[in-house]
Amino acid sequence: MTRFPPSRHRPRGFTLVEVLVAVAIVAIALAAGSRAAGTLLGNAQRLSDVTLAQWCAGNALAGLKLSRQYPDLGTSTASCSQLGRQFTNALKVQATLNPSFRRIDVTVTDESGQNLVTLSTVLSRY
Repeated sequence: MTRFPPSRHRPRGFTLVEVLVAVAIVAIALAAGSRAAGTLLGNAQRLSDVTLAQWCAGNALAGLKLSRQYPDLGTSTASCSQLGRQFTNALKVQATLNPSFRRIDVTVTDESGQNLVTLSTVLSRY
């Protein structure tokens, strides 16, 4: 039987504990990355919704300005479609201290009824 002399070198490789620690670190990093990616995706969707809602509100106000009619006081609703999405415009016309001007607020909501944006302007009689 041949015996080898004791080795002065440490055996190569990793212990089970070292491998488990490395796997745990990678799992934590992947979970954090996954959460960050989900947050970015949610923010991108919100930004898209708000942008489309601003287009709807801007179109409603531009339509009122281009009609050159002095709007009646009160509220009304209309639907707006942008890039295949449906939004609801709530138009609120209010009197101002000067009877020759009206304040107009357009609030745009999505399909679930969540307010996305409110734009306001003042229109004159002439």
